[in-house]
Amino acid sequence: MARRAVTLAEDKQAHDILMLDLRGLTPIADYFVVCTAENERQLRTLVNTLDEELVKAGARHPRIEGSPEGGWVLLDFSDVVIHIFSPEQREFYRLERLWKQAQPVVVVQ
Repeated sequence: MARRAVTLAEDKQAHDILMLDLRGLTPIADYFVVCTAENERQLRTLVNTLDEELVKAGARHPRIEGSPEGGWVLLDFSDVVIHIFSPEQREFYRLERLWKQAQPVVVVQ
């Protein structure tokens, strides 16, 4: 599911896509997928696409937090947590540094 999320984000022109393997580091999720959207409209499109397509593929409906207007949305699919950021919020939260012990599995610039 995490790899499918990366593909979907790439298809919708997200950038700086990163998939982190959290297994063995935390019980909260197996993978984080982190990506950046250039504007509120793209962020909203990414949220809708990821939600719809991953549920169609068999995932449970995610818990969604944040808002496109705020520049950050989290989709929690239990084993996979997807973070979609505006460039400003991505720089502010710096999840890559917070989870620097996690192994990067996929990196798409």
